[in-house]
Amino acid sequence: MTGGDAGDATRLLARFVANQSGRDIPHAVRAVFQLSLQDWVSVALAGTDEPVSRRVRAMVVEEGGAPQAQVIHGPRLPARAAALANGTISHALDYDDTHFDHIGHPSVAVIPAALAMAQRSAVSGHAFQEAALVGMEASIAVGLWLGRAHYQVGFHQTATAGAFGAAAAAGRLLKFDADQMACCFGLVATRASGLKSQFGTMGKPLNAGNAASNGVEAALLVAHGLQPDPAGLDGPLGFGATHHGAADMTAFDGLGTDWRLPRVQHKFHACCHGLHATLEALAELPNPDPSEVARIDIAVHPRWLSVCAKPAPRTGLELKFSYAGVTALALLGHGTARLDTFSTAMAQDPRVMAFYDRVHVTADDTLTEMQARVILTRQGGTQETAFGDLEKPMTLAQRTRRIQSKSASLIGTDKSNTLRRRVVAAVSPTQFATLLTKGENGDGKAA
Repeated sequence: MTGGDAGDATRLLARFVANQSGRDIPHAVRAVFQLSLQDWVSVALAGTDEPVSRRVRAMVVEEGGAPQAQVIHGPRLPARAAALANGTISHALDYDDTHFDHIGHPSVAVIPAALAMAQRSAVSGHAFQEAALVGMEASIAVGLWLGRAHYQVGFHQTATAGAFGAAAAAGRLLKFDADQMACCFGLVATRASGLKSQFGTMGKPLNAGNAASNGVEAALLVAHGLQPDPAGLDGPLGFGATHHGAADMTAFDGLGTDWRLPRVQHKFHACCHGLHATLEALAELPNPDPSEVARIDIAVHPRWLSVCAKPAPRTGLELKFSYAGVTALALLGHGTARLDTFSTAMAQDPRVMAFYDRVHVTADDTLTEMQARVILTRQGGTQETAFGDLEKPMTLAQRTRRIQSKSASLIGTDKSNTLRRRVVAAVSPTQFATLLTKGENGDGKAA
């Protein structure tokens, strides 16, 4: 390597990605990853016709290039272009998984990069899944190493930490050793970017696409011999030092033995994950007559106030980032698991808008990021309180059933069943990617 030596964080991360044996990944970790993979495909297919999806797909199709990897409902294009498009498309609905240890969406940055590189490299289905799993674990570790200040000042962890996870998956599929992997991290460090200012706009899903694409690009350039400073992540002028990183080395404790991926949270409401604990709390309240509701007070962790506290949403996208909006939807009986609930027409419905001034959100640092407290005050002054906690225990079987139900609602029962079979069987990346084409139906045959 040239340009200096990798720091401790880079060395630990690079050794984990390069040397982690697939045989040593516990079954329970694989099972949760496979749920995330199934969820990723389901959400991506459901979001393929969103405006941001159409625009990014149109751009990469216009550019063209070598037919290396499948673009969702598009042609085969270079791996970097497929990662960009598929990462964006899969985050278009903001209905994908979240990891609250660092507040990021690991699947949408890492899986598109892994799937694109796996098709380009013609590896096995098991190699693809292991690379994506290891990449997601790496992105979580980087996110923890960067710390909450990085997120709080305005950086989007899905885009920043996610780019390192994408690079990890891509580099593993290219069979990088630890030194090459360190260079890959050093290079992606100078490309990783993404701001929370884009939340509620088309720029947010593009952040995920850029992370996936940046990871692929970094790995391919290192494979071609490009040699950056491997200390790009943790050097004196590296990513952490220049992006409010905490450099918390405990993030790498137990890497490869104490797996963090199983703590990922899957979404069962079609909106920002910061709203879900509130929705779970609202579901515990007796169904009041909307006309009887005088005021709703919501207490959440302080960090969510900069993410999903739009007081008066005017579009379907803004509705997905609004406590006032989702509270109105829940109290009016609109299903928040349904994609079509979050529409501009719904945001501007007078009955929904009538609630906006009645919802008051405050910060409470005694709550975790997965908790919310709701107090509903009726016109007569009586109050009812409910508590939502996303860490409420859920067995793997329960989570599997909920993912299967969500998947079927998004893409249909037949295609969902086909998807589940292919995920569990770890079919080849090329066969798996046919699920992303426009012409295949649920029985696995061309329509």
